[in-house]
Amino acid sequence: MKLIEDWIGSGTTADLLTLALFLAGALVAYFVLRLLLPIVQRAASHNSFLWDDVLLDRKLTHRISLFGPGLFVYGGVRLGLEPSSTWAEFLLRVTTAVLVVIGALTLSALLHAINTVYETKPVSRDRPIEAYLQIAQILVYLFGAILTVAVLADQSPWFFLSGLGALTAVLLLIFRDTILAFVASIQLTQNDMVDVGDWIEAPEFGADGHVTDVALHTVTVQNFDKTITRIPTYKLMNQSFRNWRGMADSGRRRIKRCLYIDLATIRFLTDEEIERFSRFEPLREYMARKLIELEEDRARNEVEAGGTADPRRLTNIGTLRAYIVAYLERLESVDTDNMTFLVRQLEPGPRGLPLQIYTFTTTTALAGYEAIQSDIFDHVLAMVPEFGMRLFQEPTGEDVRSSPPPAALHHADNSTVTAARG
Repeated sequence: MKLIEDWIGSGTTADLLTLALFLAGALVAYFVLRLLLPIVQRAASHNSFLWDDVLLDRKLTHRISLFGPGLFVYGGVRLGLEPSSTWAEFLLRVTTAVLVVIGALTLSALLHAINTVYETKPVSRDRPIEAYLQIAQILVYLFGAILTVAVLADQSPWFFLSGLGALTAVLLLIFRDTILAFVASIQLTQNDMVDVGDWIEAPEFGADGHVTDVALHTVTVQNFDKTITRIPTYKLMNQSFRNWRGMADSGRRRIKRCLYIDLATIRFLTDEEIERFSRFEPLREYMARKLIELEEDRARNEVEAGGTADPRRLTNIGTLRAYIVAYLERLESVDTDNMTFLVRQLEPGPRGLPLQIYTFTTTTALAGYEAIQSDIFDHVLAMVPEFGMRLFQEPTGEDVRSSPPPAALHHADNSTVTAARG
């Protein structure tokens, strides 16, 4: 400063020239830091620690490098200009405000880096902290804005903080979604309802896929068709959704499908069918056990009712159920020992008798699951006619074309009546 005053004297011109020198020095400091930081980054990338690589990422180091020029200008103004001058007072306020903004941005980037390091830990899958760090970032920006305004207005920060009470209603309105999302994210995390990697279904939002991100405001779902659905966090708490995590953790996936048997084809087995099924290896044990039970029941009825009671008989639908049970128990691709396993009849209806297969596959992968399910029903559907039954099917145009016309039916009825009279 003394050299400048000796050269051109004091006054505004000297102040401007001094300021220009400080700005030039700030630019030099900035570029020096920008050259040094990549060297530090390369040195950090050659060790086995992850945290230093994350903390020295490009976004964070760029914001840190802005501190050098800011501090250089701040120190230069304090030392090079008269404290009482208008230029010095104005530049100190502006520089301090800029340093506050840089500090808020740097702290925000640091919080993001902390989340990046945390996501590399196994615990992050069950306990994500991104929502909480986003709340912290909002608070950092809020207090940074208050400090910046306070510095520029030459007022105490408490002056502006005390005025927030009157703005509470406005702030609640502005940050309504943020507050709701914050409460919802706490509930989601504490109740362990949704984690990254979970498969969820939320029909109200068109979501059916894996969760890729659980943030403060939104839960991001990548659907199986590779589209992206973003669900507001608080709306996910208000609407029902299905989480398939339990299925994935168990390693089993349920098959629950019905065959609709035509009621008109359900009947007792003939003696020939009983003999044939008794030689059929999957049904051999079942048939032998049932024939013994029926013989014992027949003998008991003859003694108690004098032989007038209607004896029990085997049905084709019961034998089919026994065959499906034996068939599924032989498959390694389904778990009939440790999971619920049922082959049951449901209530008959207009479409016939529902025969439901309820079991679990030993894989949860979609392709493998669908292949196992298709193989099972390929076989069972083809076996139904072997038991003298047919599946129910709504009439089609081909069925109508293949049925005899009403005139032919009337002629056949008249022929039958004539033949009977003759």
